[in-house]
Amino acid sequence: MAALAAPAHAAEAAAPPRVPAGTTAAWVVFDRQAGKIVATRNAHRKYRSASVVKILIAIDYLERRKSVPAADAKLLKVMLRSSDDDAASAFWDRLGKGQIIVRQARRLGLSDTTPPPASYPGFWGYTSLSAYDIVRTYRYLLDRAEPRVRDTILGHLRRSTPCGTDGFDQTFGIPDGVPRPWAVKQGWSGFGTTPPVRCDARTAAVSYRSDAAATGAPISWIAQRATGTGVPDYGRPVLHTTGLAGQGDRYVLAVLTAHPAGGTWSSSVKRTTTLTRDLYRSVTR
Repeated sequence: MAALAAPAHAAEAAAPPRVPAGTTAAWVVFDRQAGKIVATRNAHRKYRSASVVKILIAIDYLERRKSVPAADAKLLKVMLRSSDDDAASAFWDRLGKGQIIVRQARRLGLSDTTPPPASYPGFWGYTSLSAYDIVRTYRYLLDRAEPRVRDTILGHLRRSTPCGTDGFDQTFGIPDGVPRPWAVKQGWSGFGTTPPVRCDARTAAVSYRSDAAATGAPISWIAQRATGTGVPDYGRPVLHTTGLAGQGDRYVLAVLTAHPAGGTWSSSVKRTTTLTRDLYRSVTR
């Protein structure tokens, strides 16, 4: 795979989105038609992965077997389309927890991706990764993975559901800010555990959601316990939107954000979606 090196003139090609005060943002956009990065900011900054790591879990599972039992096929479907945490935890435990990340980082050449801290082996959402590595992962799926692996994972991401299995809305970022066609995997953490308004798939109404890292424990407890353990942006809510966009999957993009401590879901979603929309427009205008 060609290195994701940004050309010297990339930053001059278009004005980047404005990042609001108090928000930390990183992004990479790779144009497959041009064969180069066309937008980048803080490309190697590490964030906690939240549910974005489910892509690596799926790759690891599929590449370790030639056939998939019906029960596991259902788990993969709900994990990738609807960001189901129980499905992710089942694969995480079965495949060796952090060793999944070690294997995938080595195989895909992910220099910024590391397992959760040793004191939190079950917390797959504490995997550290970067926008650069996420884009590299999608490029691996598109260019190097076996067709059955590529088609299974991207096929599910093209059918991402508006609502998660626990009733939270996952249409921020790419789904709300970028025109179809697209394939997406979202990640979020740090906003509480119970949505006051349950997501309605018919209307994709904005609601509050949290990604409870893998255990079902309250995020507030997780953030408190994680202090000082090497988990990126502990104590700050994060929202990530990643995927493919444009005809023929022309653009590979990852937008990772951390928001002010105590920030609301609605304000964070608006910031993330606006950043994503403005970023996409800046590279396609």
